Amino acid sequence: MTKDRYYDLLGSKFNSSEEIVSEIINLKAILNLPKGTEHFVSDIHGEYNAFQHILRNGSGNIKEKIKELFHHILTPQEQQELATLIYYPEKRLKITNGLRNDEWYRHKIDQLIQLVRFSSSKYTRSKLRKSFPKRYAYIIEELLFQTSNQTDKKNYYTQIIETVIQLNQADTLIIDLCYTIQRLVVDHLHVVGDIYDRGPEPDKIIERLMTHHSMDIQWGNHDIIWMGAASGSPICMMNTIRISARYNNLSIIEDTYGINLRPLLTYAEKYYHDNPAFRPKIEPDHTESKEELLETTKIHQAAAILQFKLEEQLVKRRPEFNMEHRLLLSKIEHDTSTITIKGHTYPLHDTCFETVSKEDPSKLSLEEEEVIQRLLQNFIQSEKLKRHVNFLFKKGNMYLVYNENLLIHGCVPLNEDGSFQSIVFEGKEYSGKKLMDYFEVCLKQSYKNPEMHDDYKTDIIWYLWSGENSSLFGKKEMTTFERYFIKDKKTHTEEKNAYYHLREEEATIQNILKEFGLNSPDSHLINGHTPVKEVKGENPIKANGKMIVIDGGFSKPYQKTTGLAGYTLLYNSYGMQLVAHKPFSSVDKVITDHEDILSMKRVVDRPLERKCVFNTTIGKTLLEEINELYELLEYNAH
Repeated sequence: MTKDRYYDLLGSKFNSSEEIVSEIINLKAILNLPKGTEHFVSDIHGEYNAFQHILRNGSGNIKEKIKELFHHILTPQEQQELATLIYYPEKRLKITNGLRNDEWYRHKIDQLIQLVRFSSSKYTRSKLRKSFPKRYAYIIEELLFQTSNQTDKKNYYTQIIETVIQLNQADTLIIDLCYTIQRLVVDHLHVVGDIYDRGPEPDKIIERLMTHHSMDIQWGNHDIIWMGAASGSPICMMNTIRISARYNNLSIIEDTYGINLRPLLTYAEKYYHDNPAFRPKIEPDHTESKEELLETTKIHQAAAILQFKLEEQLVKRRPEFNMEHRLLLSKIEHDTSTITIKGHTYPLHDTCFETVSKEDPSKLSLEEEEVIQRLLQNFIQSEKLKRHVNFLFKKGNMYLVYNENLLIHGCVPLNEDGSFQSIVFEGKEYSGKKLMDYFEVCLKQSYKNPEMHDDYKTDIIWYLWSGENSSLFGKKEMTTFERYFIKDKKTHTEEKNAYYHLREEEATIQNILKEFGLNSPDSHLINGHTPVKEVKGENPIKANGKMIVIDGGFSKPYQKTTGLAGYTLLYNSYGMQLVAHKPFSSVDKVITDHEDILSMKRVVDRPLERKCVFNTTIGKTLLEEINELYELLEYNAH
């Protein structure tokens, strides 16, 4: 495109030089607004109720706004009641139906308008206007910009509220105001990986994220397995089925995504039986019958064995992955029911190797190949799964550099001396940032060709799940086989990459940040993936404040070892606050008892100067636009 053509296209947006000048003034003014609040969450693992509550309360941000604005007017109990109304307006209005009168409505609408005004102080009127629900946008805008000295319009504002009440529209106005506040307290959401697995409702989390006004995703290891299944990887598909069966969540596959598992169940019932090692983890209030749990147990075994066979095939065809030590089916001594690993022989327990050939352990029978192909087509053709995975690709990346911070789910693989681990793929050596860029290219290319099931790019997805140099795995090997079949827990240990102890050192984090082009003294590495065992004294703030780990255990299975129910992070114009959360009980408890899950906040970083839009990633984009507009102005003058 020629320079003249470029400026002609740019100029078509503006009818006059005055419009260009006006836009320059507007953008330069925006640069001086305080930066919006960023909200970081990680490792949600299908726990929709806890996740959506944290979105609704802004990790305690709404309660802070209420306290700051009304501390001299409302008691702590009244502040909590107002917070609960804002979190769940429809449900709260329903249970307080008999307690409301016209005066209550006047009072509550006034409080909510004050909160909208207070929460919107960082935004331009234009941006604020876009956040209003359409049905009452005019009313909210009029009420919002009233001032105490506008005596001439006092009756005007009073009449608006009185008419809303008389027409029985006060409830819907209150609901819209509450959701407006929820939206305003957080400008941008970062999901630092692992939406899927363990918990029962990852699909609801995706659907909720699809409606969010501004967000991004950094893929987690559990996300890419589902992305791999949708990309046509049979081994990734079997892993999603295995994990879903393990946590008694097969309904996600069958009911949510409409994928028929009958071919696998029919196959499993021929060859597998009740096996204690493969019984699903169930909640005390589960509703499944013994027969249904037995079916899940059989599917669990079938998926695991098929996964192990497919893994052996992949390891053999990709020697450069250096995963030969995972050829465990080939190491089984069937006559003695033992296995020799790293020079030690162990007895095998709870075995289910009836379909494993002694001569060729990785060989699939014709029946198994047919089952896999039928299932794979079901995964690839699932409309809802495709829609969700499309969203993950559209909004997601392996990492993100945003507002001078680096966001990654897993790790940047390191050697013991702190240098970046390297590996050769397709004849080229990769490490550090280039390695993560390569992984992202592979994921995207594989998804474009779901019919190619064992191509290099698709096989890389499995390497990302369990390979030693994977930035999403970060361990020497994944001991899934050992955990099922060997009692000796020494074999269950998964040795972590050097990154996980070196990240305690500030120099290490500084070196990683530099690799990704970050040299600011205010830069941080924000990490998920590894639960922080606070109950044992582990600190989520590391490397002299340069590293922040925000996976404290959203997932219920983790909470016994972490001692809490997750960390989230808030980053506003004044600095960063790490928020620890108590376990979430239920929405009903919040609504009836005003029970919240916020535990405590810790200041991570308090800059000397308040951050403005000028200091942000968006600010850099606006500066580029301003420079282009100046050039356009000069071009038009000639």
